[in-house]
Amino acid sequence: MRAFFINRQPYSDSMPRIILHVDMDSFFTAVEMREKPELKGKPVVVGADPKDGRGRGVVSTSSYEARKYGIKSAMPISQAYKLCPTAVFLPVNMPLYAAASEQIMQSLRQRCDRFQQVSIDEAFLDISGRAGDFEEAKQLAASIQKDVLDKEKLSCSIGIGPNKLIAKVASDFKKPAGITVVKPEETKSFLEKLPVIKIRT
Repeated sequence: MRAFFINRQPYSDSMPRIILHVDMDSFFTAVEMREKPELKGKPVVVGADPKDGRGRGVVSTSSYEARKYGIKSAMPISQAYKLCPTAVFLPVNMPLYAAASEQIMQSLRQRCDRFQQVSIDEAFLDISGRAGDFEEAKQLAASIQKDVLDKEKLSCSIGIGPNKLIAKVASDFKKPAGITVVKPEETKSFLEKLPVIKIRT
């Protein structure tokens, strides 16, 4: 794991490892809703032009309201249109999302010892030197969530674990705006309950 993180503060291998995985909730559509408040509460799909169900291309992201209709990322846009023709379909606005991501990631870098951004909307934070135990880690995670919400008007979900794999799986456990803690002694029982596909992704 050392090779993946940028050192921010002195670190000792004797410290218990505590990793956060911060994953923004429905990031593209959430940013669109922030910029266009009238979209809140509506099924919103960001991706290719559906062209009344004849469009080609895929869904990039869908809001949680759209997901209730079965619309998912990477789904053909024509299928998404058939599932919910009344959804609001928007084109991908990458400069807008990248600007929001930059602000969030700059803030996250200041909250950890070592940092790794793995996509436009997710990052790992090694807080081993800042949290004495997993209860303190949960408090720090809640503080990060509040900070992102207050400053960027966006929500995120956070997984906390003894390594990156566990933290990443945990972050998807209570979406949106959830915090899931998996202590080292809970790792086996946590993973045993999950389908293999959850671990692979």
